[in-house]
Amino acid sequence: MPNIKSAEKRMRVSQTKTLRNRKVKSKVRTYMKRFESAIESGDLSIARELYPEVVKQIDMATAKGVIHKNYANRRKSKLSIALNNLEKSAN
Repeated sequence: MPNIKSAEKRMRVSQTKTLRNRKVKSKVRTYMKRFESAIESGDLSIARELYPEVVKQIDMATAKGVIHKNYANRRKSKLSIALNNLEKSAN
């Protein structure tokens, strides 16, 4: 336990930020799992509906500083490639 007042505050702030980051990351993962399950099941209409929502959640997490910009771009790229491949296979 910290002995200095400022160190106590830093500990409290760190705990609140950790909770927020955990919630945001969990939400992003949940949306990604829903999208990926739609892709795996081959349901193009649901995947098309979920894609903008997933991208929005990723962008919001990036704006909050929870995930790194490059990680977000890499994820969005992989998701769009998966959606495009599903659209190609549906035709």
